[in-house]
Amino acid sequence: MLHEYREEISQLKQENGHFAKIFDKHNELDQKAKDADEGRLHLTDSELEVIKKEKLLIKDEALKMILEYRKSQAN
Repeated sequence: MLHEYREEISQLKQENGHFAKIFDKHNELDQKAKDADEGRLHLTDSELEVIKKEKLLIKDEALKMILEYRKSQAN
């Protein structure tokens, strides 16, 4: 997720417990989606859709936090 911000992600994971938590949650949901797509986890289309939507919301939240962090570091 958001590989172009590796340095910022690393710093935020160390400094911000909420960021670390949502980052881990995104990775967990990503793995569930991959497992479902590859047949290792059986989910209905609705369940998979919910996972993908939650993943996207978390990614948006993480990106907002990353951009705010970058802005604060530039000052």
